[in-house]
Amino acid sequence: MKIAMVSPYDFGWPGGVNAHVTQLSAELRQRGHEVTVIAPQTSAGDERRCGHSDGFIPMGRSVPLSAGGSTARVTLSWWLWPRIRQLMAREQFDLVHVHEPLAPILPLMILQHSRAVNVGTFHAFSDKQQLYRWSRFALRSWHSRLHGRIAVSEAARTFVAPHFPQRAYRVIPNGIDYQRFAGAMPFPELRDGKKNVLFVGRKDERKGLRYLLEACLLLLERRRDVRLIVVGPGEPDRMCSSLISAINDSGRDLLRLAGSVSDDDLPRYYASADVFCSPATGGESFGIVLLEAMAAGAPVVASDIDGYRDVVTGQMNGLLVSPREPSAIADAIARLIDNPDLAKRLSGGGKQVAHDHRWQHVAAEVEDYYQYCIEEANHGGNAR
Repeated sequence: MKIAMVSPYDFGWPGGVNAHVTQLSAELRQRGHEVTVIAPQTSAGDERRCGHSDGFIPMGRSVPLSAGGSTARVTLSWWLWPRIRQLMAREQFDLVHVHEPLAPILPLMILQHSRAVNVGTFHAFSDKQQLYRWSRFALRSWHSRLHGRIAVSEAARTFVAPHFPQRAYRVIPNGIDYQRFAGAMPFPELRDGKKNVLFVGRKDERKGLRYLLEACLLLLERRRDVRLIVVGPGEPDRMCSSLISAINDSGRDLLRLAGSVSDDDLPRYYASADVFCSPATGGESFGIVLLEAMAAGAPVVASDIDGYRDVVTGQMNGLLVSPREPSAIADAIARLIDNPDLAKRLSGGGKQVAHDHRWQHVAAEVEDYYQYCIEEANHGGNAR
């Protein structure tokens, strides 16, 4: 099958949707399909750096748009219209899989010119409903061009479905490269007796790094064997910078800011963690970082929010804590450090959940849904 895999987000920047697109495309190629990724790209250099030169078509430059405590880099280049029309006419894809199909503006132009079977995956979730409430009438015609609709979690489904209630959605979760994380070796220099607490993510407000930094300051009042490791792009805001300075003033090697790391090093950071913590404040549809940590065997502390509850079952494969509460985060981390049996039990439960989300399994579900949508389209209908 000839498949176009479309992302609205700049492929020169890391993010959950782009990771999903990259890994799903690779697995589908392994299954014999011809997959072309289409996405904005800030420069040709980024294309080579991200490893997408084969089977990748850059389409437009991106601009940053801030919303909900996060920044999305999408293209607003309407001049791409004739280029996309020519691309879709030339390539004659059998199936077009658009991620965040109602995001501006590349997905909308792709859907407008597609004559293939169109499948959309909805990744987003927000505690606020203004996004679709304000735009649903304008977007209705593009939404109706989808033959099938996937939501990555129940949270993502409940976010979009009420605004387009006449359509059905299939929940198919995100996947991970399980063996890549399960087989990782820790960094020897990080196995020095300190208890490593790991954060992986952008330094956006909604990722909640501020509250983890505050929690670590509380932990440092009780013990000196904890080290916080922060992995991910971006610069800390003023509040986080102040907390980082306070931790650094408390002692040497209590905080390590790793920044962006290579694909080879990321699993090793997870493998080096005694506790993984994701203190996000909301707006998470799923939580890929939770699965990555679980696959590596790190016990998880996560905010008790929609999206994360689709991955973490409290006391079984992780601990859920109230968001924006540093004392609760600190207590949960300390509980895992001080209770090795609990940490081992949660680690085992997490590895099983991660194994169930390996890409081989998830891609098979997606492939089956493609076939279902094609059959429905051949009969003149939408998938149910």
